[in-house]
Amino acid sequence: MMKGSMKKSAAILFLACPLLLGACASSDDVKRAQATADEALNTARQAMQQAQTANQKADKALADAANANARLDRAFQQQLKK
Repeated sequence: MMKGSMKKSAAILFLACPLLLGACASSDDVKRAQATADEALNTARQAMQQAQTANQKADKALADAANANARLDRAFQQQLKK
């Protein structure tokens, strides 16, 4: 019984090895994947920088609008006093 079990195990291993080895990525595949990941990271960093720049511009525009609103309020109050 033990011999049959060992033969069966050996046969499964013999058949599984090529499948396992075929599933391994080659070094070229790994290099391509790393290059793609690096490119994606660089693109994400650029997008983050652009978003931060846009946020700074939006903050400045909001502050400018608040200042203009305050000036308008003061001018309106002065007109009411006349």
